[in-house]
Amino acid sequence: MSKSAELARLIRDRAEEAAPEYGLILGSGLGHLASAVEGVAIPYDDLPGFPHAGVSGHVPQLVIGTLEGRRVAVFGGRAHYYESGRADVMRLPLEVLRDLGCKRLILTNAAGSLRPDLPPGALMLLSDHIAFAGTNPLIGEPSEARFVPMTQAHDPQMRAALKQAAQAEGVDLGEGVYCWFSGPSFETPAEIRAAKVLGADAVGMSTVPEIILARFLGLRCAAVSVVTNMGAGMSDESISHEHTKAMAPIGAAKLEKVLRRFLRG
Repeated sequence: MSKSAELARLIRDRAEEAAPEYGLILGSGLGHLASAVEGVAIPYDDLPGFPHAGVSGHVPQLVIGTLEGRRVAVFGGRAHYYESGRADVMRLPLEVLRDLGCKRLILTNAAGSLRPDLPPGALMLLSDHIAFAGTNPLIGEPSEARFVPMTQAHDPQMRAALKQAAQAEGVDLGEGVYCWFSGPSFETPAEIRAAKVLGADAVGMSTVPEIILARFLGLRCAAVSVVTNMGAGMSDESISHEHTKAMAPIGAAKLEKVLRRFLRG
């Protein structure tokens, strides 16, 4: 039995047997959303091989339960490439999600905006992404499955349903391209200008490796950014992780409304 299958069995022993309909990965400052789930919280420390989510603003636990009548598996935090130099650091959790029988994944993150019409507190639905960091979580994967097509990595049906949910809740949900930088340092003004030339609308330090891994594992994906700051050089604000955590709840309140309506279908 594979490690992911063993962990899936352990999780089923702690929670109900029913497969989650949706997986949800929460970004910086968004971990409190897991508390809305009625179910069982399992610390990552109880799941051998799971990341420790060593970044403040993340809650290192997996919550299995019900939200708006849907069975969900919520990751209260993620590990980042910049913590270990491993782009595949979230592979095991996503393999476990697959082995639990989940088919769909929603990812959230905190991001810097490159557009004046997406100010701090705004939401942006990812229409596509740019792996500017230059690495790939499937490097070293021996199977032919590593050649993953990414033309519709951001599932059109899930995106349409999220936009419909946002409209129903009266929440502005922008749409754009997310550019992944490795971090942990924030981008320079020159890098922000370069990202804009490449067609990016927001920048961040996560999500893209997870989308690649999820598509490799056969999961359908959609992702939403909570804008916490403008890109370097675009405003006078001071960019820091503390600022990110302080601003994230503004967008998180909107995001929770959208996700709840989305799940109600």
